[in-house]
Amino acid sequence: MKITKDTVVSLQFKIAEPTGKLIEESKEPMVYLHGGYENTLPKIEEALDGQEPGYQVVLNLGPEDAFGLRNESLVQVIPKTQFPPGVKVGGQLEGRGEDGSVVAFTVMKIKGPEVHLDGNHPLAGKALRFTLKVVGTRAATAEEIAHRHVHGAGGHHH
Repeated sequence: MKITKDTVVSLQFKIAEPTGKLIEESKEPMVYLHGGYENTLPKIEEALDGQEPGYQVVLNLGPEDAFGLRNESLVQVIPKTQFPPGVKVGGQLEGRGEDGSVVAFTVMKIKGPEVHLDGNHPLAGKALRFTLKVVGTRAATAEEIAHRHVHGAGGHHH
């Protein structure tokens, strides 16, 4: 089955730096609903549109087409007293960006009475090489289309 709007796509992937240094590799296939539902990067959807299982591609994406440019306004320093006990480097919490939107912040470091947070995606600002292999396709169910994501194995569970 060709990949078109409302197709559930299963992908094996590798994400690497442009030098080839591996950052992440799928152990299980990533499963997403194709067709502009913001379940994967637009350039990945563009490259896979019309393809079939077995198709392989390597995409070299600049930061703007991968996880975006870094936004330094998402780097914040907050007094440690505003956190519950046990806050640790690498921990994540939800907060609000300057525009009021919900942002996932990562604790980057704790320095004395200060906690340094970063709301950027960990790969923001980086050029990346995506190696993709389509391992499966199927038609999405009406419920998946209505919910805008895949259900069941490899997808979202309600």
